[in-house]
This record gives sequence, C-alpha cells and structure tokens, in this order.
Amino acid sequence: MTTECHDQRHEPPHDVGQEASRLSCPGVRQALLVLGWTCVALGIAGIFLPVMPTTVFLLIAAWAFSRSSHRFHRWLYEHPRLGRPIRDWHAHRVIPVRAKLLAVTMMSASVTILAVFVNAHWALPVGVGVLLATIAAYILSRPSVVPAAQ
Repeated sequence: MTTECHDQRHEPPHDVGQEASRLSCPGVRQALLVLGWTCVALGIAGIFLPVMPTTVFLLIAAWAFSRSSHRFHRWLYEHPRLGRPIRDWHAHRVIPVRAKLLAVTMMSASVTILAVFVNAHWALPVGVGVLLATIAAYILSRPSVVPAAQ
C-alpha cells in the first residue's frame, strides 16, 4: 500500500482571510513550515544586513505558510513591519528600489565572479549571464512604489 500526498487546494486563495491550502502529507507540511520559518529568520536578518534581501525571503515564507499553516500565513501577512512588502507585492506586484538595486548588483557580481574566477568554457558565464539578465529585466520592469489611490 502506498501513501500519496495531495494538494487539496482547488483554487488559490484570493484573500488572506480564506483558508490556506492544506496538504494531506504531514512530511511536506512540516518541511514547508521549516522553510517558512527559515525564510522569516533570513528576512529579519536582511533588515539589519545590507547584503541580505528581505522581501524575497518574506515572499517565500508567505508562500510556504500559505501551503502549510493558515495561522502563520495570516500572522506574516498582517504583521505591521514584515507584512507590508508582502501585501505590496500581492496587491500591486511592487518591488522596492532597494531590493531591485541589491538583486541586480548581486546578479552582476555573480556573473563577473563566474567569468573571472571559474575556469570554465565561455558558454557557462554567457548562459548564466543571459539567464540572470532575463531575471533582472523582469525585476526592473516591476513598479517600485505602490500606485497612489485614485
């Protein structure tokens, strides 16, 4: 007899107040809880460390909690300090200027380090550069501030 894990969510929640999706596999749920809390810790560290992103880790945590714990998802989404970037992304797909600058800088540094210090065929840094340039273009195309209320 095999044990199967199924995602029991049929449609994504439109509102944080709706029940977060539930997984029928306790092992996956526990792994997502660990991932969520790890990302919350990294996101908090990012508030104090200039080279650590905050928003990305909080978005990952929000996703992990939405799949594993309604209570933790709601706590993070409604948190007065940590919840704002998550709500801004959810409602308007906003990426703050600081996050954009940090992301593009780190991607550029990664490609430079790869090209200069890794003894590899030229195709590797070019391929990674093209991939990261595509991601950077997406990041830079998102709005930086929440639009003014009309």
